[in-house]
Formats: sequence, structure tokens, C-alpha cells
Amino acid sequence: MAFLNSVLEPPSYGWTDEDGNLAKPTNGKIVKEFFSRLNVFKDKKNWLSFLSWLLVLALVPFLALFIFKYFSITGLIVAFVYSMIIMGTHGTIWHHRYCTHGAYTFSNKFWRFFTQNLTLKIIPEEIYAISHHVHHALSDQPGDPYNAQGGFMYCFLADVNHQPVARKMSEADYNRCINLMKHTGIKPNTYTQYQKWGTIANPYRTVAGIILNWGFWFAAFYLLGGPALACAVFGSAGIWAVGVRTFNYEGHGKGQDKRRDGIDHNRDDMSINQLWPGYVAGEWHNNHHLFPKSARSGFKAHQLDLAWCYIKFLSMIGAVSSYRDSKKQFLLEYCTVKPVAVPVVKYSQETKSLFEVE
Repeated sequence: MAFLNSVLEPPSYGWTDEDGNLAKPTNGKIVKEFFSRLNVFKDKKNWLSFLSWLLVLALVPFLALFIFKYFSITGLIVAFVYSMIIMGTHGTIWHHRYCTHGAYTFSNKFWRFFTQNLTLKIIPEEIYAISHHVHHALSDQPGDPYNAQGGFMYCFLADVNHQPVARKMSEADYNRCINLMKHTGIKPNTYTQYQKWGTIANPYRTVAGIILNWGFWFAAFYLLGGPALACAVFGSAGIWAVGVRTFNYEGHGKGQDKRRDGIDHNRDDMSINQLWPGYVAGEWHNNHHLFPKSARSGFKAHQLDLAWCYIKFLSMIGAVSSYRDSKKQFLLEYCTVKPVAVPVVKYSQETKSLFEVE
């Protein structure tokens, strides 16, 4: 816990106020912090956050071309399916259940690479995975990088303001940080390189990987459906990249207790199960907080889990060698009707005589 308390770079307004409660900066302070930590001219260690939002901006022209030049109902359907379902489900499969929680293992590096690049690469693994460990350790407490009690903007801009790794870690702590990422296949910086760049990821390898990923998918969609399809897909990916930044605010009740009896069984934090993210991305969030290392979080009959469907399919064809599935434990602990013990009443001879009929 001590390590996770210090693994992220704290914002200028801090995690707590003078009384030890969650620091709740104004939206103005949050936005000011955001632009300060995007400034690569001020500090090149801001490069990863800058790159993350640069990728979002790079997708805007594709969206504009689709809307104003190539728009069609078919293209709109494709855009909806790709952004809401494919991108959302892939985020759960790769960033959430694999990179962060290691809920399953691949049989070889090919299937790991295949799954990693199954969609457009937009969110750097490092920004997501390390901070998400902290989120689970400090859920809805000060230090949680996307604490919904801090407000919408606190969560929406968290990837820049709260999620980057600390920049002054000791070599021992940096190596511990690397251990949280080693299964992902991301080749880390040396400690000397980390001191220069402030990240686990190397900027040259990261940028090269994104260029190759985007180049491959643009060529594939262009060959399948010309510029109209390519623009529809790339533009919709930009919408997902913005929308996904709102999830934890919604998924933790917008800072309020919106948990429901019989639906949200985890009571250690404010996470809730929601139908929309559940169906389109397999993100049954309250279930996930109960069993974070499970490769499945759609435990009940109505809880479709597309991310689990993909993982299970890879297991069936031998691409996934092992996984954790907590469904049985969930059903046993939270959905099994426990027998009620009926007390045995013993009557004395005098009491029994009151019921005897002469």
C-alpha cells in the first residue's frame, strides 16, 4: 500500500486538503493543471500525456470528413458498432483485465500482440494500468486518481492530472513499477532513461508502435470500403477516446451512493453495475470490484460479457492458456439462498398440559 500511495505523480493541488480529506479543486484549477502537464516545452517528461491527447486531436479530421463528406446511414452504424462495442470491449479485454489485473495469460507472444493491436491504439498501457492498481487500492478515497467525489472534470482529465507515474521514484520503486507492467510486453526504459523521460514507456518505441498500428488499420479499412469506411472508423475511435474518460465518474455514481440492493453487492466502495457499459463492453463495474482478477465480470444470467466471450474463445482455440473465473464464487456468496435455521421449541410437562384436550 505504501508503494501504491506514492507511485503516481501528485497534482499541484494535492490529493488531500489540510484536514486530510479529498482535495476538491475548482474546475479552473483542474484545467490549469491539465494544460501545465501537457506542456512538453516546459518539461519533456510530459510527453506521454501530450501524446495521449494528440492522438485524440489527430482523429478529429477523420470525424469531420465522415460527417461532412462521407456520411451515410451504413457508415453511422459502422461507427457506432466500432466505437461503442468493439473499442469498448477491447479496452476491457486488453487494458483492464489483462494489462492491469492479469486475469488471464496468453499461450504465446503472438496472441498477446494480436490482442493488443486488435483496434486502433490510443490509450498508452502505462497510463491506464499503473493508475488502475491505485484506483482499486484507494477506491473512492483520497489518492484515487479518478475519484468521482472530486467531480466530473476531476475524472475527465485524470489521465493527465492524476494518472502519470511519479517522476522521482527510487530505482527500487521504479523496478517494482516495471513488474506491474512486465507481462504486457511493453519494453521499459532503463532507470537512467526513466530519469530523463519520466515514464516506463520509451517515446521512440511508443510512437513507432502507434504509427505502425494506425497505418495498418487505415490501409485495411481503406481497402475494405475506401475513404468513407476509414474515416467512419477513425472518427468514431476519437469519440470513444473522449467518452471513455467519463466512465469512472459514471461508474462510481457521480460521487454519490447509487448502489442498489440485490444488484450492487460490493459495499466497500461506490462502484455500480450499469446496463449500457455492461452490454457494450462487459464492464459490470460493481461485480468487477468484488472480483477484480476475474476474466469474467458478467456473473448473472442477464449480464452479457463480450470481453469474457473473446477470452473464452481464445481459450477454446488454445490462444489463452489460463484464466480466472469467479462466477461460481459470486453465485455461491451472493445469489444462493441460505437456509434459515428454525428454532426448536421445547415444552415442559406443565406447558404441554395446557394444549391437551380432556
